[in-house]
Amino acid sequence: MVFRNIFVVFVLPVLVTVLLGSAVMFNILQEPDRELNLWPMSEKSHDPIRIVGLLKQYSVSESIIIQVKVGNSSFNCGDLYVTIYSSGSHDIITQGGFFEQCFTSSGNLLPINDKFSQIIDTPGSYDIEAVMVLNESNISTTGVFTVK
Repeated sequence: MVFRNIFVVFVLPVLVTVLLGSAVMFNILQEPDRELNLWPMSEKSHDPIRIVGLLKQYSVSESIIIQVKVGNSSFNCGDLYVTIYSSGSHDIITQGGFFEQCFTSSGNLLPINDKFSQIIDTPGSYDIEAVMVLNESNISTTGVFTVK
């Protein structure tokens, strides 16, 4: 008798809920243009962030001036970090941090009211990385250039 009451009170509602929830989810996913997105923070954009103005080659005395374009609307405010590494060894050559970069529409160029400009006086190949950080999430992009 007790076993039957436990079954009716606890187990049966769980089974019915799982079955009905599965049926509803199955029907919704059958509709065109519907998919199950388990990572809602990820964006389907091909370029959630990209470096603008980066040349393939610079001279020793030439300034490396870049901006960052954020196309992910989830990152409309955050901290931007730009780092230049020596290719291969990943030694940090220079880094710039731009805090509280907030804008109203996606696609704005960052940094706002500032600029990233560096001169590298050692010839070689370099990697540049731009990272936009918002709370615990971040998006990043990289580029490669040489200094001759």
